[in-house]
Amino acid sequence: MKLHLGREDGKASANQLLRDDAKFAAQKIAFFQYLTVAVFLFLITGFWDLQIRNPEVYQERALENSVKSIPVLAPRGKILDRDGRVIVDNHDSFGLYLSRENLKMEHLRPIAEGLNLDYESLVARVRRFQTRGAPQYEPIPIKEELTPGELAFVDSHKDANTFPELEVVHVQHRLYPRDGLAAHVVGYVGEVSEAELNSPEFANFHQGDVIGKDGIERQYNDQLMGVDGQRRVEVDSFGNERHVLDDKEAIPGKNLQLTIDLDLQAVAELTLENRRGAVVALDPRTGEVLAMVSRPAFDPNLFAGRIRSKDWKDLVDNPAHPLMNRAIQAQQAPGSTFKPIMLLAGLETGAIDDNFHITCPGGATFYGHFYKCWGRHGTVGLHEGLVHSCDTFFYNVGNRMDIDDIAHYAEMVGYGHKTGIDLPHEAEGIVPSRRWKIRTQHEKWFAGENISVAIGQGATTVTPLQMASAIGGIAIGGMWFQPHLVPEVHLLPARRGEVNLENVRKVIDGMYGVVNEGGTGVRAKLPGIDVCGKTGSAQLVSNGAIKAGFKVAADMKDNAWFVGFAPRDNPEIVVATLFENGEHGQLAAPIVRDVLKAYFDKKARLGQPQPQLARLPSDLLQAPRRVPATSGAANQ
Repeated sequence: MKLHLGREDGKASANQLLRDDAKFAAQKIAFFQYLTVAVFLFLITGFWDLQIRNPEVYQERALENSVKSIPVLAPRGKILDRDGRVIVDNHDSFGLYLSRENLKMEHLRPIAEGLNLDYESLVARVRRFQTRGAPQYEPIPIKEELTPGELAFVDSHKDANTFPELEVVHVQHRLYPRDGLAAHVVGYVGEVSEAELNSPEFANFHQGDVIGKDGIERQYNDQLMGVDGQRRVEVDSFGNERHVLDDKEAIPGKNLQLTIDLDLQAVAELTLENRRGAVVALDPRTGEVLAMVSRPAFDPNLFAGRIRSKDWKDLVDNPAHPLMNRAIQAQQAPGSTFKPIMLLAGLETGAIDDNFHITCPGGATFYGHFYKCWGRHGTVGLHEGLVHSCDTFFYNVGNRMDIDDIAHYAEMVGYGHKTGIDLPHEAEGIVPSRRWKIRTQHEKWFAGENISVAIGQGATTVTPLQMASAIGGIAIGGMWFQPHLVPEVHLLPARRGEVNLENVRKVIDGMYGVVNEGGTGVRAKLPGIDVCGKTGSAQLVSNGAIKAGFKVAADMKDNAWFVGFAPRDNPEIVVATLFENGEHGQLAAPIVRDVLKAYFDKKARLGQPQPQLARLPSDLLQAPRRVPATSGAANQ
């Protein structure tokens, strides 16, 4: 009985297990069915959202993975001379950029090796762009002026599987004249630096932007720069363009016309060949700069891309300072070219008059010190004193005057202040006075110091541009116009000095005698043209030091100056030149003469009647008459 019950219980338990397994299996099947339905509903919802509800959003996200933003760089405006001839142009080239959207740092080393770039410099450049916070779509320029070999390397490696960040961009680089022609006038361009980006002047620029660094390029950077454009293109997996999505064209910069005359500029450049110095030619009636030269010069084309470290070091370490614009930055003692200002100041203050004469035995003693004259001139008056540049005469003029009166007239003609020319980094020079000495040396002025100032020595310094402007203003009767290189620039009103025109005439007559009456500037004489001028030799080593045995090196010899204008009445041009270590002003005179000659030769050439084409008689220009056909001819 017990055995029977045990069998019955075992059978009941087995049936219960079978029922439990079937129930469990059904539950699992139901769970997977519900899960399948949920996944399907999720996919359907996503499909609905993607295709029906917000297709534009997801399409844009998809395109971002296959769209490239390519910069379209705006060319800078050309720089022209006064006749419309091109001084600075652009030329087509290709530059290499890194797309930041596809950039991978591990690619930089093979890219640097393939393009012969310094790896560390490339990494540092990329890091700078990343830390400056530039927009992600702005690419990073890494190489300019790609060679055919470099273009081939980029073309074979820019696919999606190699270096998708490589992007070749068509650019227009600056093309400057050869041999440094007008280099200091036009300046050069370069990539904006970290320091410049931190200044208010360049607050709107970004890392990698090319800006004007010096000269006209810097002064008128906003006008010359254009507005960059951008192309957004869809590319395939190999980096090939499929079609253009957006094309924003670049706006080129504006052309800029200067007052420079290329013909005069070229002649002025030649006059300073293999010399150190500067030449400035102005129209005294307007202040227009006709030519401006500084030598030695440099090649601005070195800066058109990114200048090599070696080239930059060579320029900076050059003892001749080729980057210095001597026309507006060389502050040198004017020497005897200061004597016309001294003569005018003496006459205006009443320190001297027409009857003032001195005897020059070769020098004079003042305050217990003997001051040497460069010659023995005998009895000297106003006219002879300027014509023969007698130091003894002007020692006496200076001794009769107060230093502040001398400073007043020096400042009246423009010394001691910037001229306001539209170029950066102009120097202002020095006009000594009591106030100046107290401020700079904390000492009072001594009367004996007037003697050196009277002949353009001592603390007085001027630039070649200041000298041209000063003498040009005297030449036209005591009016000074602001020197400028761009005609449309906003100018200050002309300054008129309160001077007696009779005294001005005496100064002009003396400068005429310097060139045409056997004076120190006879080498500036031109046939048929009334040239007026003044020589100057400015010491860099004192006579006392020379007597003490100081050996004067080549770069310590006297500077030679000459300033001249023409014609004598109604002057049209004034030219000043500084010939560094030229020793004698008479050696600088031919430089000015050649520039003046070029000016008047061109004027004569343009003033001549143009040759007319030979014309045929009017009857030969008429159409031939038709001969009526005869009846016989008609029957043939």
